[in-house]
Amino acid sequence: MKKREIYTLEDDLQYRLKDPEFKKAWEDSEAEYQLSRALIKLRINQKISQRELADKTKTTQAIISRIESMDYNPSVALLKRLAEALGTKLKIGFE
Repeated sequence: MKKREIYTLEDDLQYRLKDPEFKKAWEDSEAEYQLSRALIKLRINQKISQRELADKTKTTQAIISRIESMDYNPSVALLKRLAEALGTKLKIGFE
């Protein structure tokens, strides 16, 4: 029997990153990815549901979900409210 080669998600990503258009889109989404990742981590570590976080920040669960799925660009004011609700500080910068 012939051994089957495994094609991983990482393999696929490396292949796709050879396409300049895909690579630019991938790199351009880094800020949204980092924001989403940090928000999810904080929320889960504090055992807060999306709905509870939304209530604390005077927004909707749908908005929290959209931020976490990188499908919404929140205002700085909303980011400040999220940071306060999660007991952390908001830090924004340029490199």
